[in-house]
Amino acid sequence: MGIFSSLMGNAGAVDNQNLQNDYGQLLFESEIIEAGFKIFRDTFIFTNRRLILVDKQGLTGSKTQYLSVSYKSISRFSVETAGTFDLDAELKIWISAEQQPSISRKFNKSVNVYEVQKILAQHVLR
Repeated sequence: MGIFSSLMGNAGAVDNQNLQNDYGQLLFESEIIEAGFKIFRDTFIFTNRRLILVDKQGLTGSKTQYLSVSYKSISRFSVETAGTFDLDAELKIWISAEQQPSISRKFNKSVNVYEVQKILAQHVLR
């Protein structure tokens, strides 16, 4: 993931082993990381049980918020692919019956948004 893309807020894929090393203490027994993405200092992780959003706060990033979203609370989601002149793809997730998306993230072109959509569909549409 390039520094320019990261500064623009676009996510790039992160190796599952690195995620396990950094965030394994958040997981419960039998929970497995399926995919993860990093946006500058923040990370979001798809597990076989939930979506975990890691929000580094403050100038130093020493304060961290961990938001856990159960797949069953996701009412709908959308994925917008990158175009010729548009350099990023976008993921939007709605929680329960909210009118506006609760979660919105942009991905750089290195991320296969169809795989992101597949992970969500696999868990949300069961």
